[in-house]
Amino acid sequence: MGSGKTTTGRLLAEKLGWHFVDLDEAFETIHGYTPAEYIREFGIEAFRRKEKYVLEDLAEVPIEKVIYATGGGYPCWEDNMECLKELGTSIYLRWKPEHLAKRLMLTDLSERPILQGKTEEELLACILPQLEAREPFYAQADITIEAPLGELSEDNDEQLAEHLCQLIKSKTR
Repeated sequence: MGSGKTTTGRLLAEKLGWHFVDLDEAFETIHGYTPAEYIREFGIEAFRRKEKYVLEDLAEVPIEKVIYATGGGYPCWEDNMECLKELGTSIYLRWKPEHLAKRLMLTDLSERPILQGKTEEELLACILPQLEAREPFYAQADITIEAPLGELSEDNDEQLAEHLCQLIKSKTR
């Protein structure tokens, strides 16, 4: 959460001229609920079951050169990390927990049910064990980018997108 998957993904897709799909937006289009609404109504387990099939269904659409932005928990459910790797190159944007807390404080936490109403210190306390539990899944990504690339700033997502763009272009030459 807060690593910039959606923002960086959109910027990267734009730079490459590729398609972009945000899994949370696709979930809402298909199921009529935002992930937050669905979690509040039916619980996290029910959400994860539905979320799993959204990407699998989307992946069957014959579109090449797509950047998918998944939710942070997506790779940690069942065999989802394997599915991501089958789709193409998986990328982990690794941030320090304190940077994620700062970035999250700049967002609308009401859209993140488990973080709603938390202070920055409470966010950090929530982030630390979650990252620790998810790290074994994230570590399976094909590429890990240590973020930020420079100082923590408003331009971090742009910098990450540019770095990834150059990386992808160098691999496709």
